[in-house]
Amino acid sequence: MFKNLLSVLKSKIKSFNSIRQNNTEKYKKVNLILMIVFPLFICSMAEINQGKTLSRFFDFIVHKPSVFLFDLVLWGAIFAGLLFLFKKGWIAVLTQSAAMFSLSIIELFKFNTNGNHLILADMSLAKSIKSMTSFAYIKITVPLVVYFIIVLAFFITVFWFNPVIHEQFKKRLPKFFALITPVALVVCIPAIGMPVYRVFGIDTKPSINNFVENEKFACNSFLAFFTQTATENFFDGVKKPANYSAETIANLITVENKTKPETFDVKPNVIVVMSESFADFRKFETDGLVLPVSNAYDAIDRVGEQGYKGTAIVPTFASFTVRTEFELNFGLPVRSLNDPNMPQRELTEKDQTTIARYYKEQLGYTTAYIHPFISTFYSRAKLYPYFDFDNLIFDEDFTVPVETFTSGYYSDKTVYNQIEQLLVDNDKPMFIHTTTMQNHQPYVYADGDDEFTNYLNGMKESSDQFEEFTKQLTELDEPTVVLFIGDHFPSLRGESSVYEQLGLNGTNCSPVYEQNFVVWANYDFDYSSIPHNTVSLFYIPYTIIDAIDAPTNNFIRDMLIKMRNLPVYSTCYDNSVGRDEFLDTITYDRVYGEDYSS
Repeated sequence: MFKNLLSVLKSKIKSFNSIRQNNTEKYKKVNLILMIVFPLFICSMAEINQGKTLSRFFDFIVHKPSVFLFDLVLWGAIFAGLLFLFKKGWIAVLTQSAAMFSLSIIELFKFNTNGNHLILADMSLAKSIKSMTSFAYIKITVPLVVYFIIVLAFFITVFWFNPVIHEQFKKRLPKFFALITPVALVVCIPAIGMPVYRVFGIDTKPSINNFVENEKFACNSFLAFFTQTATENFFDGVKKPANYSAETIANLITVENKTKPETFDVKPNVIVVMSESFADFRKFETDGLVLPVSNAYDAIDRVGEQGYKGTAIVPTFASFTVRTEFELNFGLPVRSLNDPNMPQRELTEKDQTTIARYYKEQLGYTTAYIHPFISTFYSRAKLYPYFDFDNLIFDEDFTVPVETFTSGYYSDKTVYNQIEQLLVDNDKPMFIHTTTMQNHQPYVYADGDDEFTNYLNGMKESSDQFEEFTKQLTELDEPTVVLFIGDHFPSLRGESSVYEQLGLNGTNCSPVYEQNFVVWANYDFDYSSIPHNTVSLFYIPYTIIDAIDAPTNNFIRDMLIKMRNLPVYSTCYDNSVGRDEFLDTITYDRVYGEDYSS
């Protein structure tokens, strides 16, 4: 019976394909129209889907017709190239429809999640898609289903009428390259791409911060924005400094070799707490913002009064925690890498000159990195062993009972318990870096409160738990210094977010890159070395080293001098500051070069 069914099925398929083959010749004009119309159709559907409504799409067409024309030319050339490559129209339509509609869905979810738009660099996180789904607001809506059905219906139509190019491959291949090569030149070579973009009225101003990017999106809409920022990405590669050599580096590091004593009286534990999305919104109260949780920051204020509270400039907003993590772990500016979203992608699997390495090799500390999340996210499991951490503790490695916060992530209390356990178990002084997860997005919970209220409740919990942690350290018979700072302001949902209410834009958004930090110690600690003015975050590790009176070298002292002369070096915060030869060259040396400076 099974053989009979199989035979019938094969016969049906053969008959169906025979009809499709007849359609190829029978409906030549229909097929030609389908192939001509497809670029217009798929560009429109991609824009309509990510924009949610037809009215937005029509508004874009009316006000930016030249930008939409660019989309049609670019993606039309790509489609024609695919048609010549694959010969069969349905394969070309399926390939481009899947790519463009999938990208529009990702853009839709990404902006709804954190108010930032999709760029090419985000594609490197595709292998971590399972982890990222825990962050995202993913909601299948009726319009999304309808748009998908429309795209599917167009594909089925093309599949039925079966347009085919009747040429041999050797004749089609040159045509494929003739169409794809100009596209590649425009996208991959800024010297060619930028003038083309300007001809079509596409906004090409540099994406110096997230808010400028969002303004560009408002002008360019999805497809042109994605293409133009991809070109920016190709332009942003770090170039080898002129005359780079060991001699060049030696000439940059000019401080005389006057080290502190090789031993120092007190070797305190040094703990860095990089708190997920911890940010102080009270700075916006003068702009009319009302905090629904008014006591969210009381506990952190009390700890700051016991120690010292300052302000540092972090290199990211709303996402890409690893930018801040890079500056804390390397003591180098992300700007000198041309502000990649994921600085870890610039690293190779070799020993890295990190702050942890200094504590371990120069001071004899035991080192540990704690992050209560999946070890493979941002390639941490692969790269961080080269940072000279003796212990890497991810979510599956905790040795203390695990409690979760309302968000579902490990609570700060659990992280602090793990730190205390490490301090008790180790005889040597410790350097510990922890990147928490408690307050990671999303902030929509089952309790029904709005997003911002839930976020501030998380801030209160983090403040309270940090204060409790310092109380526990007070009872610990080991001198300990703690640096507490948030990695960035939180990701809040697109058009309904507090940032939209505040009217932040590319020129007035600098406050969201200012992060309050607290330095606290459980012994007689000299806070005078901690900067009392606003400085870039990458300087802070050196100020802690200086404050504990540890032996330093020429490089560390040069960085402290640079901090006094150039306190802020950050593209997103102040792009008016010119490039700095010392910081750029030293960063190149340590990340890409021969590490002469170490």
